[in-house]
Amino acid sequence: MASEPMHIGIIGAGLGGLVAAIAIRRAGPRVTVLEQAAELKEIGAGIQIPPNSSHILKRYGLLEKLEAAAVRPSALVFRSYRDGQVLHALELDPAAEKKYGSPYLLLHRAEFHTILLEEAKRLGVQVTLGCTVTAIDFDHRRVHIKGASPFVADAFIGADGLKSSCRSALLQQESLPKPTGDLAYRIVVNAKDIQKHKELRELVDKPEMNYWLGPSAHVVSYLLQGGKLLNVVLLCPDNLPEMIFTEKANLLEMRRFFEHWEPRLKLLLDLVQDTTKWKLMDSDELREWRDPSGRFALLGDACHATLPYLAQGAAQAVEDGAVLGELFARIDRKAQIPVALSCYETLRKKRTTRIVQESAALRHTFHMDDGAAQKERDRRLREDEPAEGFPHRWADPCFQTWLFGYDAFAEVEKVWPSGRKEGGAGDEERRIDITNGSENEKAICERC
Repeated sequence: MASEPMHIGIIGAGLGGLVAAIAIRRAGPRVTVLEQAAELKEIGAGIQIPPNSSHILKRYGLLEKLEAAAVRPSALVFRSYRDGQVLHALELDPAAEKKYGSPYLLLHRAEFHTILLEEAKRLGVQVTLGCTVTAIDFDHRRVHIKGASPFVADAFIGADGLKSSCRSALLQQESLPKPTGDLAYRIVVNAKDIQKHKELRELVDKPEMNYWLGPSAHVVSYLLQGGKLLNVVLLCPDNLPEMIFTEKANLLEMRRFFEHWEPRLKLLLDLVQDTTKWKLMDSDELREWRDPSGRFALLGDACHATLPYLAQGAAQAVEDGAVLGELFARIDRKAQIPVALSCYETLRKKRTTRIVQESAALRHTFHMDDGAAQKERDRRLREDEPAEGFPHRWADPCFQTWLFGYDAFAEVEKVWPSGRKEGGAGDEERRIDITNGSENEKAICERC
């Protein structure tokens, strides 16, 4: 008699939770997503999908749908805040796809979320809304939900974002996100309004990602929805009250901060009618992402929240989900779940730690005050050939390959080959037998 299929619960229906749901469901287990919100509505505006992320989504058959709603940026351009002078430009299209096999895409978060949600449901993932988690019983694999019976599964993935109740439960104490000292104004401007001003047309006629680097701040702009919208993000010092995370922006205050920046940028901000500012938060690095029972693990911002300066937050959650899916595809018994989750943490933790550190370091690179260090940075960007340690991190050939060339599927295959032969030549090929405490489990952990 066939055993009952594994059932995996995922807490959180954001981008990371949905990718994990898709990946694990493709591997075979039943998947239920528990989401606190009564209605799914992704907030925010633009999101960058770099090749390390689009490679995974391409493998899942989603690239065509994503491309239909996305823009391919032609280049990533660093500019001086004073006059918009180009400091350095990195070609992205078609260079990224040619080198890494998948494109760099720009997409509205809501469109990205909708595509993932539709795919999860198509695969048979159960998405249950209005589920506020009040406690997690790790020993009995049980999640307590406000106003409902406890939910039981064979394992749980905590994908509930920066303000994660799952992280607090794992640590057995409240774990609040920490202010980083920066905030973001997130703005979307209709391209038709921009085209009325000849000085601004270049910003919407060319599908470039533009970064203006200035004292204590930087600005990012790129096109969305086939060029119909311009996404603009202003990153500057946080002046929100301590416990206020978002607030309707004072447009006069916003414009005053950037009054000495490039005239085109000031004109662009004059077109803004309404926006909100968001406190940028992160969290302390966790020693472990799993509970002692080995049946629960965190994912995405719940365990490795990062500043958005490297544009890798969502991409790292996508990588997390893909690695989980590949590991679940290699097990066929519930007793094997702990080693799969142990392997997941080991495979992912070192990379995500570096992403967090590199993102934080870019604040210094982007936000230099005028002076000798800023002049040397600009000189290097204008004159030097990109090499290891280059200020334009995406152009650093070593770092770029490490960042964009990551293959989640290959990383799992390295440490846990599918269909690998155990023993010497001539042994019968069979699935790896993983049970708690077995020699095979120890061998796989060592390979991680």
